[in-house]
Amino acid sequence: MSSDKMLSRIGGLLRQAESTDNPHEADAFLAAAQRLATSSSIDLAVARSHTAAKERRATPVQRLITIGETGKKGLRTYAQLFIAIAGANDVQCDITANSTVIYAYGFADDIDVCEALYSSLLVQMVRASDAYLREGTYRKETTVRTVVEERGGRRVRTRVRKPVAAVTARLNFQSAFAARIGARLAETKQEIEREVETSAPGTALVLRGKSLELQDFYRSTSQARGSWRGNRAPSARSADARRAGDRAGRAARLGTAPELPSAPRRLER
Repeated sequence: MSSDKMLSRIGGLLRQAESTDNPHEADAFLAAAQRLATSSSIDLAVARSHTAAKERRATPVQRLITIGETGKKGLRTYAQLFIAIAGANDVQCDITANSTVIYAYGFADDIDVCEALYSSLLVQMVRASDAYLREGTYRKETTVRTVVEERGGRRVRTRVRKPVAAVTARLNFQSAFAARIGARLAETKQEIEREVETSAPGTALVLRGKSLELQDFYRSTSQARGSWRGNRAPSARSADARRAGDRAGRAARLGTAPELPSAPRRLER
């Protein structure tokens, strides 16, 4: 028997000894634990702490995710990508107004998945948008922009058509990429949940309990005020860039798909 299994077995006997009201049963369980511990040279205190650590119930946590430094351009679409990933992995987010930091609320395993996906997909998004800009197809497009001119001592705003700027193309590409990734992950999550519910009836109830627990934690922990405007589409539009970004999002390697916990978390009574 492996040391891990032996520790679990001894810890289980100790737990039974400590939970029974019958002194004879308690002595029997304790004696059995002591015999196993002696034969395997395992300290009872080590076995007890091992079992307690394995059975410790997971609870939601808050984690700070740094998107970029203050003043760096393009952070809005980076943050949009992380939020799209989080939405498909049971993680709620608050974000600073300048998109530099995200406050992620969720179970540690879920946030780990989000960070792993984000690290991979951010690189893919930036590389794909750089390649698109080098192709230069966006230059064939024009977009409507507001121009302010001085006429007779007063400022007049007029709307004119201008060639699509590189920054406009990049923002539209990355925004569409993030949106497509969010849709793909949400679809994958739904498929996984349907499969698990079929093989393990009652999973939906456990997931609902997990969702409620996260909502309670978020309400009691979050200090967010107002709403983030970064999830809106760029004001200057480039249909070509958005189509290209969507295609790149469809082709991106997801690597780590959204995962359900290996064992449903127990609900509080």
